Amino acid sequence: MIERRSTIAALVAACMVTAFAAGGFAQQAAPPAVLVQAAESRPIASQAEFIGRAAAVDKVELRARVKGFLGPRKFNDGDMVKKDQVVFTIEPETYQAAVDQKIAQRDAAQAALTNADLSLKRAAELLRTNTGTQATYDQRHSEQLQAKAQLEDAKAQLRDAEIQLSYTEIKSPIDGRIGRAAASPGNLVSPDSGVLATVVSEHPIRVLFPVTQRELLEARRDNSAGDPPSVRLRLADGTFYKEKGKLDFIDVTVDPKTDGQIVRATFDNKDGILTDGQTVRVVLEDTNVPSMVAVPQAAIAIDQAGSYVYVVNDKNVAEQRRIKTGAVRDGLVAVTEGLKAGEKVIVQGQQRVRPGMVVTPTVAPSAPAAPKQ
Repeated sequence: MIERRSTIAALVAACMVTAFAAGGFAQQAAPPAVLVQAAESRPIASQAEFIGRAAAVDKVELRARVKGFLGPRKFNDGDMVKKDQVVFTIEPETYQAAVDQKIAQRDAAQAALTNADLSLKRAAELLRTNTGTQATYDQRHSEQLQAKAQLEDAKAQLRDAEIQLSYTEIKSPIDGRIGRAAASPGNLVSPDSGVLATVVSEHPIRVLFPVTQRELLEARRDNSAGDPPSVRLRLADGTFYKEKGKLDFIDVTVDPKTDGQIVRATFDNKDGILTDGQTVRVVLEDTNVPSMVAVPQAAIAIDQAGSYVYVVNDKNVAEQRRIKTGAVRDGLVAVTEGLKAGEKVIVQGQQRVRPGMVVTPTVAPSAPAAPKQ
């Protein structure tokens, strides 16, 4: 029994020694290590982003205007074509024959008019010498007028036949890229055959996107005395399109279903990256941007009271600082209130920090300047 008590006493003593040692170690623990970075003054533009869709300036659906069999195709799918370039042909023989027939009818009408002119001239001479009658003269004059009308009708029919013949060559009315052909040579086509191919102009190209009435009003107030915002496009892979666009049109009506208006921006699209119907994200950005205090996003924490950062003073003491934030750009957040340029904020290790705690700061490398898009 005495031996058992001695064993327990020894265990208690060992535990107390361990506890004292742990307490002493805690008192001697080093301040937590953190990474800090100085707040910098940088221009950070405010942005607004919208979903838009590219739309060609000109888009033409080519259709047959006369009936006939398709001849050899004059293009390859996807080719660039020029204005008035022949892309389809329809067998012209029937329409050429109709033209030849109308030419003959015109020539006959011209001959009839020439004869009527001579007859009228003779009737006028006889009437002048009192060897002819007024009735004969009037008859010849009427015949001349009828011959003139028949000639004009023959000419009109010839023009119509020539127009029908011209329709056997289907031409592109614009410069652009032509899509795939819907019919192969040898097929019978007519005005009811539908679209044979589509030609789309590629540059310039327009991007249309809806903007709500509230956003339009805010934009007009912000830019009433300044330059219009720059327009950039974010493509499907997240990268920015290298060309900047220009706002050139706001629709004159409001969609009652969405309370929005369609806004249009135009891009040169010389490289052909943008395609008719393509979905993009439109980024509007202020052009005249004042410098403001900016910190990395990693430095900002949020609780129920709002946003805050930890600022490390000259004595390496962490201070919790309430701030108000603005625009976010390239990993940096604009701070509109609560922070000055040059103050050091903790960008890594905030989880181990409490207000008033002494820390061991290490300066983090400065964020690179935002690239020009």
